[in-house]
Amino acid sequence: MYSEKVMDHFTNPRNCGEIVDADGIGEVGNAKCGDIMRMYLKIENDTIVDVKFKTFGCGAAIATSSIATEMIKGKRIEDALKLTNKAVVEALGGLPPVKIHCSVLAEQAVKAALADYYRKNGIDHPILNDACDGCCEACDHHHEIGSEEE
Repeated sequence: MYSEKVMDHFTNPRNCGEIVDADGIGEVGNAKCGDIMRMYLKIENDTIVDVKFKTFGCGAAIATSSIATEMIKGKRIEDALKLTNKAVVEALGGLPPVKIHCSVLAEQAVKAALADYYRKNGIDHPILNDACDGCCEACDHHHEIGSEEE
């Protein structure tokens, strides 16, 4: 059912944890399946120098969170903003159709953390106007920007 790479990222997740002094925090969840992802970013000179995640959910949710962190760590912000759920799925060697929403959550968690970074720094960016629009059929998607005060 799952690729070897999905199983590897599920059983040995990379960048798991939290960054206490994160520059951006994004949290997304899917009410239908119960998956919740929180991404933490440390950014220096427009580059993501560290990224961590905490995910409550199925193996696919953990694997997509893990691979997404690997895909953006060390990248410039504008490159990280280009992360797509399709790229996450491809990097994992595929996901069953009923688990595609997990890759959507990973993409949205990264973008929510970047939006939080922009907001905290008073930077106007189009991502601040983006809202989740029911990005997949299985998804009754709840999207919120996390902050330390919440």
